[in-house]
This record gives sequence, structure tokens and C-alpha cells, in this order.
Amino acid sequence: MTDFSGYPLPDNCPEAGECIRVERPEPGLAVVILDPPHRSLAVLDAPLIRDLDAVVEDLEQDTSLNGIVLTGRAPGQFAAGADIDAIAQLTDPKVIEKMVLAVHELFNRIEDLKPRTVAAISGPVPGGAFEISLACDLIVASDDDKTRIGLPETQLGILPGWGGSHRLPKRIGLPLSLDAILTGRLFKARVAWKRGMVDRIAKPEYLLEVAKDIAMGRKKLQRKHRGWKAWAMDKNPLMAKFIASQARKTIMKKTRGKYPAVLRALDMVIAAPSESRESGARKEAIAIAELASGPVCKALVSIFKGSEAAKKLGKGPDGWKPSRIEHGAVIGGGIMGGGIASAMADRGIWTRICDLSADALDAAVMDHRKDIDKRKRRRRIRQHQANEALDHLDMTLDSNTLGKSQVVIEAVAEVLPVKQKVLGGLAEIVSSDCIIATNTSSLSVTAIANDIPNPERVVGMHFFNPVKRMPLVEVIRGEKTSDEVVSATCALALRLGKTPVVVKDVAGFQVNRLLAPYLDEAMRLFVAGADPSRMDRLMLDFGMPMGPFTLIDEVGFDIALHTGTSLHEAYGTRFTPCPAMNDGLGENRLGKKTGKGFYVHPKGKKAKPSLATDLAKFQTETWANKLNNAELVDRMVLSMVGEAARCLEEGVTENAQMLDLATVFGTGFAPFHGGVLGYADSVGTTEVVKRLNIIAASPEMTDREGGVEKFTPAKILIDLAASGGKFRV
Repeated sequence: MTDFSGYPLPDNCPEAGECIRVERPEPGLAVVILDPPHRSLAVLDAPLIRDLDAVVEDLEQDTSLNGIVLTGRAPGQFAAGADIDAIAQLTDPKVIEKMVLAVHELFNRIEDLKPRTVAAISGPVPGGAFEISLACDLIVASDDDKTRIGLPETQLGILPGWGGSHRLPKRIGLPLSLDAILTGRLFKARVAWKRGMVDRIAKPEYLLEVAKDIAMGRKKLQRKHRGWKAWAMDKNPLMAKFIASQARKTIMKKTRGKYPAVLRALDMVIAAPSESRESGARKEAIAIAELASGPVCKALVSIFKGSEAAKKLGKGPDGWKPSRIEHGAVIGGGIMGGGIASAMADRGIWTRICDLSADALDAAVMDHRKDIDKRKRRRRIRQHQANEALDHLDMTLDSNTLGKSQVVIEAVAEVLPVKQKVLGGLAEIVSSDCIIATNTSSLSVTAIANDIPNPERVVGMHFFNPVKRMPLVEVIRGEKTSDEVVSATCALALRLGKTPVVVKDVAGFQVNRLLAPYLDEAMRLFVAGADPSRMDRLMLDFGMPMGPFTLIDEVGFDIALHTGTSLHEAYGTRFTPCPAMNDGLGENRLGKKTGKGFYVHPKGKKAKPSLATDLAKFQTETWANKLNNAELVDRMVLSMVGEAARCLEEGVTENAQMLDLATVFGTGFAPFHGGVLGYADSVGTTEVVKRLNIIAASPEMTDREGGVEKFTPAKILIDLAASGGKFRV
């Protein structure tokens, strides 16, 4: 048997033999069922791998077998991949390498079994679950929308390390393998079949029977061989070199070299077609040992675990589940309201969008149709799905028709009396248990709910623009919002494909409260002489999706000023807005919406913005031009770190994990840093306090209103530094 000693065991580890069932439905056939009692969905953790090893040993010795089927314990289930908790715990590269090689040995033994082996897969089949399938002779996948197949390991800062990096390229070739592994995409069954990732698809109700027939030879199925294409492309050194060169350029453009796993995976895939199984296994083990013990993997795993924790917010602590929402409404036909309504209709909620303007409603519905048509042309949805999404959205000028709604989301002007009037009128139309949600970005949910009957049903649901692309929804708990409404709102966000983070009803909530000091500090550095294009480039190198001045132009000077002013009113001098922001850098200079901000934005899809040539006249000082790159980055990033510590101290989010999740999904803060507080931990809290104190004591801060206060470390940060502690345990 294979030696798996050292592999971390879960706390509720079952007894040996409990994780795998083997059924013998007919002579010569064994059906191996992944059925761990300690998991709701099978995970390839230590107990399951241990039991699978014992089962494989029995199968190796059974000469009566003609076929073997590997499957999950129920329709729509196979396995969820490797044990993420175990990956997070492993820190010794030697131990990691040993564990990876041990699993390779087991999977190789599965591949070498004499009876025909068929994997019958359905539901989510990511990472290790797909890799064990690749070790089988043939793969049959359930043809339904819930089946998702792929190798997403690079999204966790590692690479497919149980054979995926060399088995998949040999199966489907270099270009398709690179697309699957480097992007980490999960494919629908039909797409995976067309790509050659699986050998056949079957209707869910026939999946197991089809797999049995194939295993026993009653149905003929052979893996498609690529023939001359394999030699012309995969094993042609010149072609492989060209493919690798083009892929590397794309990777560097997207990641700026910050994600080492993607580059390692590229090298592994390119080498795979000409490499032996044993050599591929050794290379994967070495790569995994280095990557899994490194900081990028640890940071990405922490974000993944945070997103998994967010999925539990849609239930009560006792497992209570809210009623499924079938009917909803959105008030406001603008960009945000239209996007929210479209997202709801996409997910099967009968949605009615209401506005006083017929033109706004027409535009919202037209945008919804355009989005559906675009996805249909790209074959991301089928015709019947497109029809359903279109059918689930209608519009009305009369709010009195919204009485059937189980949830109403308001997306009107960001003015407190307006929101109070709109929601107050709605409260008289809808039922007393209808959830009333406000898509406010800065106003108090408690104040909005003040005069509404049953204020416990009023909640904040802050979407980010563009709604379809941004993954975060801040769920704001007002003073009287009930726990049940918070859970139901989180469940709705999850259904819309979003990640919810519950935050307190404070000014700026979580994301804007952290983004504002960052953008303000960038603006102040610009006024003091720093080159905006240089700072944008520095923050791109740091890992942000765009630089601060590009972001200000995207958001708009007017919106940035409005947010900064409201935060100043709430928190005092620490949030004193930069005077240049108050001036808006001149009339009709609001950023992209007016064609000019820090950059000039020409019209046309292919036209690229260029730095405005008249910016020097707005720079009234020169001291920031003397700062080096690290000092500029520190002033921008540590302004976020300092405020994040205060937010954690005040309990704006439940814990540091949720705060970091909000910063990554809401601001785009570099995932490989693990979020704002994850970055502080990597630098060291003692070092962070030291740097903050240096900035606070600088002459330009002592002469600036609120400057010293802004960079004075919060008590929680000082305490952690004193003890050598971290925000993330």
C-alpha cells in the first residue's frame, strides 16, 4: 500500500474503510463509490485517499473483473477536488513533495488496472476530482447545467499536481490544455466533450448505466486520438516554442509576473507531450512543493476559504434556510437598476422593473436583450435559457403593480429624502414580510428605514458597477434589520452569482471607506508633484487592476467628491478631502464621462486614453516628486491598511477574513497579497506600525489637516505589533 503518513487529517476523521463503497451489481463489474460520511460532498482528503488506496489494492488482486466504474454517491455528485484545508496547513516543501508523489503512485495504479476503468462524473468536478478521472481509461459526464469540469488550481496559486499537468495535454493537446489550465476555467459537460476532456456525455438519469455498459464492453467507446495533429503541434519543437512564447506574453500582460504558478504550469504543459509519466509526476511534485508552501498560494487559499465562508451566510446559524424568492422588483431604470433587474431575471426570478421614465425602462430592457443575445452568440447559453431570461423581465410605470414581490430593490438617486419617499410608498403596496432593500453606496440604512412600517425587513444591498461583472455585494445590516432578512438577502446575492459580505451600517460601509483614503492620498501626492502615470504604473505593479488615477477617471470626479465629502462629515478631519478634488481640476473635467480627467479619453472602442498634457498647472508643490517608488506605494496602500484596522476594531465586518474578501472582490486589491490585512500580515504588523509612524511624523503630514490622524496606527494594530501578532490567524 502507498504511504500517506504526514497528510493532514480532518478533525472528524472517519474510521478506515468508511469513505469508499464498492458494489458488485453483476459478475465481473465493480462500482467504486466515493461516499465519505464526514463530508456533504466528497473531497479527496486523507481519509478518502487512504480508503481508495485499500480498494485499489483489492481491485488489483481481483482477476474476475472485466470493468470498473468510479462514481459519486448520488446523482449530481462526484467529488469537490483536493482538501483545501490540508493545502493551507502544509508548510514543509519536503512533506508536500512526498504527499504529491504518494497520490501520483495511487493514480498511476488506477491507470494501470487491467479491467477497463470508466469515471462517471457529474456536478462539480474540479482539480483533483478531474485528475482522478483522467487516470481512468474513459470518462462519461452527466449532460446537465450543474456539471462543471476543469483544473482550477492556478487560481489557488498552485498547478494541477496529481497528473493533470501531463495527462490533459496528452489527451487534448497543447492549445486547449493551456487554455484550460492557465485560466482555471470550469467547463460545462458538452463543452468539455467537444474539447476532448471527456469521452462521452449522457443524460443524468442514464449516466451510471451508460458507464457500466462501457466498462463491460456492451457499448463500444474509444478515446479519440489526435493522430497527426499531436506530432505536428504538440511534439514539434518549433511549434511548441511558438505556442509557449505567445502564452507567456499573454500571461505577463495579465499578471505582470505576480502569479508564479501560471508560469510554472505553462512550462509543465509544454513539456508534457514528450515526457514520461514518471518524469511528469516528479516535476509536478517539485512544483507543488514550492508553490503550495509559498506566500501567493497561502494568500489565494485564504481568499478562497473566505468566499466559501460567505456561501454560508445565506443560512441561519442553526441551518435555517430562507424561502426561495420567485418574484422580485427593482425601482429605478438607470444603469444600476437595469443591471440588478437583468441579473435577477437571468437567475429565474420573475422581475419587474419600475421607473417614472418610459425611456429609461426601454433602455434597461434593451440592454438586457443585448446581453442575452451576446451570450447566445458566444454559445454560453442555449436558446431555451435565453428565452427564459427574456421572459422573466418586464417593466412598468406603475409601482402599484409590485404587490406580489417578495423582494424590492431600490436603485434611485443617492438622496436620503428621495429614497425614504420611494421606499415608504412601496411599504404600503407590498406585503409586510416583503424584503425592502436599498442599493445605497453611502446613506444610512437605519435612516432610510426610519419611518417605514416593519423596519426589520429593510436592508442595504450595495451592488457595484458594472453589476454583471463585479462579484461583491455588501449586505448592510441596519439597526433594526432582522437576522432572517440578512440571511435571506445573502441567499439572494448568492443566487445572483455574487459574494455577499455583511457589514455594519456605517458611513462608506466597508469598500468605499477603504477606497476613499487611498484615492485621496494619490490625489494629494499628485498635487505635491508626483507623476500620475508613474503612480498608476506603480499600483499596477503592486497588483491593483488599475491605477488610482485611471480609477478616479472611471468613477468620475463628481462621484469621488460626493463620497469623500460624506465620509468627511462622518469621520472628521481624518477624511478631509484633497482641495484639488473639491475644485474638480476645472470645469467639465469629470473623467471618462466628459472625455477628460487625468487622462484624455477619445471616443471609439479602440481609442486609447492618453495622459492629459495640462496637469502640471494643478501641481502646487514639489515634495512628492522626491519620494522613491516604495515611499509612494506605502503612502497609498498604508492609508488603506490603517483604515482597515480601524474598521476591524469597530466590527464593521465580522472578522479579518470577511474584510479582506471585501477588499479583493470590491476594490480589486491584489489577490496574491490576500487582501488589505493579509498584506499587512505579510509585511509584518510591527513594520507596518513603524512605517505609519514615519509617515505621520513627516513635515507634510504635520502641516496638513487630518494628515497625522490619518496615518496614526489604530490601537488594534499597535497591540498586534507589540505582541508580534497577525490580523489573520
